[in-house]
Amino acid sequence: MAPSSTKQWSITGNDKAFDGLELVDAPIPALGDSEVLVKFHAASLNYRDVIIPRGQYPFPVTFPVVAGSDGAGEIVEVGSKVSKWKKGDKVVTLFHQDHQYGALDRATTGTSLGGFRDGTLRQYGVFPETGLVRSPKNLDYVEASTLSCAALTSWNCLYGLKQLKPGETVLVQGTGGVSVFALQFAKAAGAVVIATTSTKEKEETLKKLGADHVINYKEDPNWGETAKKLSSDGEGVHHVIEVGGANTMTQSLKAVRLEGIISIVGFLGGSKPEATLLDCLSHGCIARGMFVGSKAQMDEMVAAIEVNDIHPIVDKTVFEFEKAKDAYQYLWDQKHFGKVAIKIE
Repeated sequence: MAPSSTKQWSITGNDKAFDGLELVDAPIPALGDSEVLVKFHAASLNYRDVIIPRGQYPFPVTFPVVAGSDGAGEIVEVGSKVSKWKKGDKVVTLFHQDHQYGALDRATTGTSLGGFRDGTLRQYGVFPETGLVRSPKNLDYVEASTLSCAALTSWNCLYGLKQLKPGETVLVQGTGGVSVFALQFAKAAGAVVIATTSTKEKEETLKKLGADHVINYKEDPNWGETAKKLSSDGEGVHHVIEVGGANTMTQSLKAVRLEGIISIVGFLGGSKPEATLLDCLSHGCIARGMFVGSKAQMDEMVAAIEVNDIHPIVDKTVFEFEKAKDAYQYLWDQKHFGKVAIKIE
């Protein structure tokens, strides 16, 4: 028999920082004909999750809202008209619930989990059958819980506009979720990967993950030109995964080749860069703002993860459900390497 209530972490507003996260009991609504009930076993955090309660997220949010966009679990109940899933199926959440395929539109942006719709930091959740994706067979629940946002975003960076080809060069910045996933996907595709970091320890880890070249940006402030020289033909990189914003955009423009793509994912270093859109003209490149990806892209990504036996990099500290606030602080303090995950019992 399905439960009637669930424990969940709710964000009550954006003016209390992490004190705005409250663990509450909530009723589980009755299933619609085309809906399923998911029992979550794990969730993971993104930078987006920690800036929403701090009032730093630049997009609208509906409060209160169950936190988190990324989660993995199993289906425990199905509606009468559900055809895609059955009880016991292992699934992962789709970030934008209505983004099934093709281009993203304004209405679809209003279906994001943990922003407009209740997210994944809960024991049970009701979802439309189209709002879930099959979990990769080679991943456990914790690993699978990392895929909805960072992994899909990096996949879209590499395959959404111009598909990455073997022998091309990809530049990734740092060791955050999107960058590490992009490194893994690019190496699986036979690309050359250049990574930037700030410490010797992370440099060694990036090399173990397959990075062909690692540049310490503290020791080499002109790392963009260095990356260009290290590219497969010396003409510049084909894809830049841009997560730094103001602090890195100028160097990304120096690294990119003619007709290359700078995929703008984040603004860790600020949102007011010295570079402007006119710089794309002088460098002959494309700057593309990223907003995760579609269900069709996620299905392709899951297939690639299975075929190449790719395993997400999860931080060594995995938090218990009741300690979710500690996980938020851990990510905010940048103590992590890879994804910060939360087990849900």
